[in-house]
Amino acid sequence: MTVPFQCLALVAFLPYVWAPFIVSARASQLGRVDNKSPRAQQAQLTGRGARAVGAHKNAFEALAVFAPAVLGAHLSGADPLWAARLAELFVVARVLHGVFYLTDLDVLRSLTFGVGMVCVAGLFVLAARA
Repeated sequence: MTVPFQCLALVAFLPYVWAPFIVSARASQLGRVDNKSPRAQQAQLTGRGARAVGAHKNAFEALAVFAPAVLGAHLSGADPLWAARLAELFVVARVLHGVFYLTDLDVLRSLTFGVGMVCVAGLFVLAARA
């Protein structure tokens, strides 16, 4: 498996890294975990719990743009070294994005979001130039 595909596998599981923070916030803020209506309960969260939901949802959204970028770079025969570098940087940016989301560091969160999107754009450019 190539490095970009390894990174894609990591990014596919990244939304679930933030899920335990949502569950603990549901229990602590709302008194219990309602497994019959989890989304309705999540919508009631505030503070760190709401930010954990945001990090979770945003990780899925990032996966939706990263996956085609990796596939496009791979299928086009793009430079494997640059594809690997961009994919690795994307993973680092996305992990930091979630950490900054949870810790309410909005400027750093936005910066790491931007870095991740530059990596995605770079992968698409590599694919186009291959």
